[in-house]
Amino acid sequence: MRDFIMTSKLLSKIPAHRKGLVLISIAAFFWSTGGLFIKVLKTLDAFQISFYRSLIAAISIVIISAARKQAVKYSFDLISILCFVTFAGILILFVAATKLTTAANAIFLQFGAPIYLVISEPLIFKTKFDKRNIITVLVVIFGMALFFVGKIELGNIYGNLLAILSGMCFAAFTLFLKWKKQKHNSENTISNVVMGNFLVAAICFPIIFPNFSLDFTQAMILVFLGAVQIGISYMIFNEGIKYVSATESMIIGTLEAIFNPIWVFFGVGEKPSVFSIAGAAVILCAILWRNLISKPKDKVMPVD
Repeated sequence: MRDFIMTSKLLSKIPAHRKGLVLISIAAFFWSTGGLFIKVLKTLDAFQISFYRSLIAAISIVIISAARKQAVKYSFDLISILCFVTFAGILILFVAATKLTTAANAIFLQFGAPIYLVISEPLIFKTKFDKRNIITVLVVIFGMALFFVGKIELGNIYGNLLAILSGMCFAAFTLFLKWKKQKHNSENTISNVVMGNFLVAAICFPIIFPNFSLDFTQAMILVFLGAVQIGISYMIFNEGIKYVSATESMIIGTLEAIFNPIWVFFGVGEKPSVFSIAGAAVILCAILWRNLISKPKDKVMPVD
């Protein structure tokens, strides 16, 4: 608790926009563990993993919110329902894609989300097209291409398509979340994550019934995936997106693709290639250029 209080005080001293970048970077770090553990759970199918992970995530968020005395306010208007559905789509589609195709394919194709946001965010929020965002996304795409040179395989075509759809859902969820904050004039949107996870569990329940058995190792991995990799990380993301644009949040989120091979290295001893290291350097430079070196006065958030 003392460490949490100290961390909160430290974050309170950071400028708002910079704090948003830090929080989303932390969320991306936690997200990056998903691919490795989904692969480790070889004997469980995508729907079993999705059911337990999302059920645990939803319950964890409710408990943590109650402990912090932050009421989770639920709403069921059209925008809220769109948030639930697109968030559920992110989770189920990515797990299924990771099971059907390579983890590299899944994460690379999912991170087409910034491309969709560069086009859709200015149209929806009536903001100007930012040339820096377009340049950054192009550089990030180039960096990720280097990152996976020699690793991307054709894989299962269905898995690749599901990964693309997961990226579209990620972009849509980010936009709907920002739109809901504007329309409802409220920053309390964590209910979207809770309901989205419960929706995943509801969808998967009849599919996996009655096969609910788990061994101890599987249970511990699923607790981590649910409570930390999804639950806590999206609470952090929800806090961070208050201070940055949707496009910026997705650009920072690409750090997940850099952390992913680090987890794989420590988990299964796979060494990153020279191209992977070069790609990581390109992406980091692009993110630093866009969000740390650019002038603060140019960082106008749609939510404002």
